[in-house]
Amino acid sequence: MKIYQVGGSVRDKIMHLPAHDIDYVVVGSTPQEMLSLGFKQVGKGFPVFINPQDGSEYALARKEQKSGTKHCDFRFEFSPTISLKEDLIRRDFTCNALALDRDTNQIIDYFNGQQDIKDGILRHISPHFAEDPLRVLRMCRFSAQLNFKIAPQTMSLARQMVNDDMLSHLSAERIWQEIYRALETKNFAIFITTMQTCGALDKILPEVAALFATPERLDYHPEGNSGAHTLLCLKNVALQSPKIKFATLLHDIGKTLTPKDALPHHPGHDNAGSKLISDICSRLKVPHEYKNFAILCCQKHMKLHLVHQMRMATLVDFVASLGKDINDFITVCQADFLGRSYNISEKEQTDFAEDVAFLQKVHDILSNIKATDMQNFELLPKDQSFGPRFREFKISVLKQKLKIQD
Repeated sequence: MKIYQVGGSVRDKIMHLPAHDIDYVVVGSTPQEMLSLGFKQVGKGFPVFINPQDGSEYALARKEQKSGTKHCDFRFEFSPTISLKEDLIRRDFTCNALALDRDTNQIIDYFNGQQDIKDGILRHISPHFAEDPLRVLRMCRFSAQLNFKIAPQTMSLARQMVNDDMLSHLSAERIWQEIYRALETKNFAIFITTMQTCGALDKILPEVAALFATPERLDYHPEGNSGAHTLLCLKNVALQSPKIKFATLLHDIGKTLTPKDALPHHPGHDNAGSKLISDICSRLKVPHEYKNFAILCCQKHMKLHLVHQMRMATLVDFVASLGKDINDFITVCQADFLGRSYNISEKEQTDFAEDVAFLQKVHDILSNIKATDMQNFELLPKDQSFGPRFREFKISVLKQKLKIQD
């Protein structure tokens, strides 16, 4: 029996990146031997064994054969005679098909993966790549995660897989998992552009793909279309949370529904986008937290520059609608504001900063107003009338505070 460290952790070691999940391949063993050594077996399709001491995964070396159209439709062959090379050749990319001999600390590289890492190239190993449709999305995600270019032959193969409608065999859960992993990277915009290049964007997120065919006012968005604007916005939230990036991706999605006779203006796009976001999140089974925040940003992002003009009652309701997400909302709005391919004037920057500062000041004032501050609070009925009464109290206090501070 021989144990090798394999996959992404070896790649990350070469790239001097922190390794998250460390996987091992066991050559020359059997399930019975692994169990006898105290490993715990998990998985139905093929034996994976968990080391009870550290939770790391050990998989027996295996071959596989496609048995159906789905991502998980494979038949596996296990035998002590299967070699390390036979196991590694079934993997997706050369940079992920590396092994580390733990005894000698030697990197084993059958497919020139180290050179591809050096060159920043994502390259498939064999034609077996086309047997798993999930690999198209993994290609897009790794391109973003590693900031690698796609080898021309690999991109061509991915396009063919998309054209053959192989992505339709992926479950919503697996699609969202890859999108989420891409959202965790610093280069989510690369994930979107790579999906666009291979055709996957039209299949997975056709609403987002439509942004690139949606014209913008050239005096305000010289980048020309809503998709190019969205990519600029995403670059401004590169270091933000996945939730913020997801909302930024979809904040202008309603522009794709603008009637042709209104273009290149987009009146009402903020309200029009809500149903599209709901449809996307329902189709991909996106968590409610992401869905709700994306809808919030879509509906409200055009109102930030109006805060100085709002009546006090409207302002109170606006801040209440943002709730605990106010700072994340401002981050999305800032990304939208900066997402233009021209130099933003000093006046525009000042106006935006003043709007943000005013909104934050109002939020701070309202956050410090307590129901117990109301006159005769103990005597007030705590029924359906209490909420509107407390709202009116907030409005009155806000008026006083703003007048005093002004």
